[in-house]
Amino acid sequence: MSAIHVRFGKSLDRDAEKAVRELAAQVGGIEPEALLFFCSPKYDLAALGRAIKATFDCPAIGCTTAGEILGGEGYIEDSIVCAAIDSEKLTMKPIFIDGLRAFVDKAAPEELKALAGADRKRSFTLLLIDGLSQLEEEVVAVIGQALAGIPLIGASAGDSLDFRHTHVYHDGAFHEDAAVLALFETSLPFMPLYIQHFEPTEARLVITEADVTTRTVMEINGVPAVEGYAEAVGTAFDELNPQVFAAHPVMLRIGGEYHVRSIQKANPDGSLTFFCAIDTGLVLTMAQHSASLVDNLDAGLAAIRQTIPRPALIFISDCILRRLEMQQYGEIERAREVLSQYPLIGFSTYGEQFGSVHVNHTLTALVLGDETQ
Repeated sequence: MSAIHVRFGKSLDRDAEKAVRELAAQVGGIEPEALLFFCSPKYDLAALGRAIKATFDCPAIGCTTAGEILGGEGYIEDSIVCAAIDSEKLTMKPIFIDGLRAFVDKAAPEELKALAGADRKRSFTLLLIDGLSQLEEEVVAVIGQALAGIPLIGASAGDSLDFRHTHVYHDGAFHEDAAVLALFETSLPFMPLYIQHFEPTEARLVITEADVTTRTVMEINGVPAVEGYAEAVGTAFDELNPQVFAAHPVMLRIGGEYHVRSIQKANPDGSLTFFCAIDTGLVLTMAQHSASLVDNLDAGLAAIRQTIPRPALIFISDCILRRLEMQQYGEIERAREVLSQYPLIGFSTYGEQFGSVHVNHTLTALVLGDETQ
């Protein structure tokens, strides 16, 4: 007999209360210990938050997205998706962090005291954070110290590429300038992983002027940032757009490994805004594909079964630039075919976290299995 039951739901209904009722009908028949949900920012978030709290009698975490993802469905837009988890072998405790700058500046954050008694061999954490806070690096650094080895997988909330307001859910309401850290304790098997399909080239970009507080680069190689980047890509600077940024990210070497650093947008003054922390003097490397994104996704997910042969739930945090790249190359349908093989839920993000590192153009994931396998 399985030690865990997971049921998935999806609704495209634009009415928040009707959408939640539809989800409840789809996941009915179990008594969940935890609920994960991800929603379009186009919903009435106040009504949605109230409906989630009133309908589901279990701890719940969720956030707004730049697109939703569900196994069997693939990449979806303007929806709400959920996963209800029923297992006597698992508990989830949401830890709410309100006011991210104040949290970072605290010497010993009160919010993280709940981690002190966690069984580090039987615990993992999921982090959902305001994707426009520009504080992900600092927040995960503080949390990482308190976790002391407990795995962390994280995702920066989105708002369908509007770049205005991103929200996380806690206890019946949606919040900006906030994060939710969900502590899971379980005897079930689990594993964290990340997937990315780029490798460094020989081309170097030196950041010669930047504003670290706004993640804005004014100059690259001594010229306006849009010109320096466009020259490296081989395109005109007035043709830069999200599709170009998705196809031509840069990389930064951290601790002996290369991590993708993605560009959010080009600004009218010739600067570039990044999805990650950036500073004057950093040497970036232009990236190139090491494999097709979907081939890489297929291989990365298939490798899960070597460790957890029968996954019960896979949470994925998938960069919005990966979705844009697949759209650009006409691979969305093939990606859906790959994703349909797995019991997964997630969303397109404005950034991803793996351990104490904030990354871009990456898929981070947490796989939860069944002890009977």
